[in-house]
Amino acid sequence: MANTPHELAEEFPDKCAEISALKQSDAHFARLANEYHSLNREVHRAETKVKPVSDLAEANLRKKRAALKDEIWGILSKA
Repeated sequence: MANTPHELAEEFPDKCAEISALKQSDAHFARLANEYHSLNREVHRAETKVKPVSDLAEANLRKKRAALKDEIWGILSKA
């Protein structure tokens, strides 16, 4: 499978060290990062039609991913 866009390291390239450190030290952040990763893969599978879903379902997946990204950014911006 090709490179999946929207990985956290690509979304926040200047925060890679903080992401790694928080995954190790903050269980809540680690859970959010894992949830984001799983949801991002699900969005990618829907977008590439590997696992087709309705347009509405795909849009909802993207909204969930965006909300998680916002929550992750909220934590990263304070770190």
